[in-house]
Amino acid sequence: MRLSGKSWILLLLLVLVLAAGAYLWQGLGDQELPAGFASGNGRIEAVEIDVATRTPGRITEILANEGDFVEAGQVLARMDTATLDAQLREAQAQLRRAEIAVGTAGSLVTQRRAEKAAAESVVAQREAELDAAERRLARSEELAPRGTVPTQRLDDDRAQTQGARAAVSAAEAQVAAAEAAIAAAEARIVDAEAEVEAVAATIERVQADIDDSLLRAPRNGRVQYRVAQLGEVLPAGGRVLNLVDLADVYMTVFLPTGQAGRVAIGSEVRLVMDAAPEHVIPARVSFVADVAQFTPRTVETADEREKLMFRVRARIDPHLLEEHITQVKTGLPGVAYIRLNPEAAWPDWLALTLQP
Repeated sequence: MRLSGKSWILLLLLVLVLAAGAYLWQGLGDQELPAGFASGNGRIEAVEIDVATRTPGRITEILANEGDFVEAGQVLARMDTATLDAQLREAQAQLRRAEIAVGTAGSLVTQRRAEKAAAESVVAQREAELDAAERRLARSEELAPRGTVPTQRLDDDRAQTQGARAAVSAAEAQVAAAEAAIAAAEARIVDAEAEVEAVAATIERVQADIDDSLLRAPRNGRVQYRVAQLGEVLPAGGRVLNLVDLADVYMTVFLPTGQAGRVAIGSEVRLVMDAAPEHVIPARVSFVADVAQFTPRTVETADEREKLMFRVRARIDPHLLEEHITQVKTGLPGVAYIRLNPEAAWPDWLALTLQP
């Protein structure tokens, strides 16, 4: 079968593209690492954050779309607050009522104290009357045996004295009753003040729920995808958006026992992404697993132990991420080159092209 001129041109272009790809792959992928280095395949990852509801409700507005960059504190969505607004108004009315009750109880205490003062005045008056009655009775008891005063007067003075004593006792009872009334009124003040505090706490709680109905970004990042849509009713903890924290981006690779055991936290790492093999990105080891991620069935021999693989995380410098924030994408595959020996020199083909 003969090919037309156009088909020959397309075939030639395809061969050139494949050749160029093979050259780039050979230029980086087939380079031999010197001693003191290790490498592993991985993908760019980042910390994911779910923006979720704290209380049940309906979504009334979503202010961010997939792919948008957002800042910490930015409002991303709003939930319906009609019920919470009604609860807030109800609690505010209860607060006003409780504050009035505090004032009323205070006035009642003042009234009861005035009543006590009046009762104490009556006690003083009755005690004076008793004193006068006792003096008259003493004179009558002294003069009656001599016949100076009639016996009837002595009897009258005795009766008046007993009445005066009874009056003093009654007045003292009024003072005691006034003191009890004061204590009861003061207790009502305490109760009313406690009611004010309880209602104020209710207002704070409802206000906090209203504030939480504005779903804000907890950190700077990018909206990865929507989980819910406008108008949906979500339970407490229902997810609305998923964010990627672009300040914490890393690549996870797996190294065998011999290499993982030599990796130190903070070791220098250089990343080469498949999508941009011309760039070498600096990173640092931020985590080395303390247990193997996958293990052969038996580990009796040295060869089998060498097959144990440990997870290593290489974190990209946050300042570098901030400078190239729009180019940061998760999920991209690449290769991490880790320096195991701090004295080993990086090969020329891994010279940094991006500096923080």
